[in-house]
Amino acid sequence: MNSNFKIFLKGITDVSPLMIPVVPFGLIFGILSIDIGFSPLATMGMSLIIFGGASQIILLQLFSGGASSLVIISSVGAVNSRHLLYGAVVSEHVSDLKLIWKIIISYFLIDQAFAVSNEYFKKYKEKNKYFHLIGGGFTCWVVWQTTTFLGIILGAAIPEKLGLSFAIPLTFLAILVNDFRKFINVIVIIVSGLVATFGFNYIPYKAYVIVAALAGLFTAFILTKLKKDYE
Repeated sequence: MNSNFKIFLKGITDVSPLMIPVVPFGLIFGILSIDIGFSPLATMGMSLIIFGGASQIILLQLFSGGASSLVIISSVGAVNSRHLLYGAVVSEHVSDLKLIWKIIISYFLIDQAFAVSNEYFKKYKEKNKYFHLIGGGFTCWVVWQTTTFLGIILGAAIPEKLGLSFAIPLTFLAILVNDFRKFINVIVIIVSGLVATFGFNYIPYKAYVIVAALAGLFTAFILTKLKKDYE
């Protein structure tokens, strides 16, 4: 078997356990997108182009809340900015590749794929190890697109009067569960949550999400600095 294909399959194997929570997440996105009023084509387009679970859910939340296009685009961009850090880490492992390969890898560079491939990159030194990232990212892509499509089908079959938009904040609460284990994280969540809650009615252009995120980042910076000073 070709060594590149072996590494590709290794990426699929390593990332597969992380796909379990992606399935309901993708279904919820597809269902809610249809429930809010997006067409099936627009919903699939978002998953194909943006290909970012959390940012897509945020897009739905802001759209349903009447936020402006500028706020929606800014918020989605801010959430996806973490991929700049991923790219900076991976860049040293793909510096010799042609531009077309770098573009392909950047498309598949999402949270789960980066998590498993970064560990693989540290452990192995072969030149073609980037196939591991492609394998992991491709697996995430297939699962996300498939569950989005199934969610669209389910969303079209569910009566509008059920009002499934309430599932958006529930989805974010599920994502935040692990963060409640650390005191600093809890403080950051409380601060950003309070800013978003009070800013909903007072911050213009529905920019409360961006302001709340900045408040959370500033709080995290201060608390982390204080913690280091006292250690």
